[in-house]
Amino acid sequence: MDVPKNHIVILKRPLYLILIMIPLLAGNWSCAAKKDMEEKKIVYQKNKIIPESILNEAKIALSYYPELEDVEIEFKFKEDIKKSFMQAQPKVSNLFKGRKHRSYYVFMSSKFAIEKEEFSMADVPPEVLIGWLGHELGHIMDYRDKSAMGLVIFGLRYITSANYIKQAERAADTFAVKGGMGEYILATKNFILNHSHLSDSYKARIARLYLSPDEILVLVNKLEADLEEAEREGG
Repeated sequence: MDVPKNHIVILKRPLYLILIMIPLLAGNWSCAAKKDMEEKKIVYQKNKIIPESILNEAKIALSYYPELEDVEIEFKFKEDIKKSFMQAQPKVSNLFKGRKHRSYYVFMSSKFAIEKEEFSMADVPPEVLIGWLGHELGHIMDYRDKSAMGLVIFGLRYITSANYIKQAERAADTFAVKGGMGEYILATKNFILNHSHLSDSYKARIARLYLSPDEILVLVNKLEADLEEAEREGG
């Protein structure tokens, strides 16, 4: 039986999208880092690989995400992360093996340049680093319920739409705050927004794309109020 040509196009379209996105995913989501090849790595929870220098902060951040206990995550230093200090991304090698078998990277830059200001891990207070890691783990919470095709579409939208970036970053913040990391997320935001050497335009971009300190406080207060109400009803 012959298949009409237009049906062939429809059938091949998902594969076509994947083939377009694989180079992007391979370039951005599976780059090996040179720095942490020399640093001792610790295996935690049997499936988390963490550089020794951030072990304590990573363990604290992970403690707020019991849902990720069975998820394989590798925290990895990377030479150059554009416009970011960290990135959470699925590993391409098992992207299409199903949600339960998927694993993730949290890439970290040992040095991070914003405009003319350069930060290093040593410049970041522990509570700020915990908040940063918590934000990236919030991204993984968002990723884990998406299909492989959903993640491919996510990657495409993320690099083409400022509004989609805003949705994704605020979703990650919300996961972290709902998990109880409000104080750490606030510390991270204040570290950026109150840094005197950063321009107003950069701070405005952060305020536009991420939850603001005021919005975080509102969310924290609402969660506390909901919890108190649930306890009263349960009592």
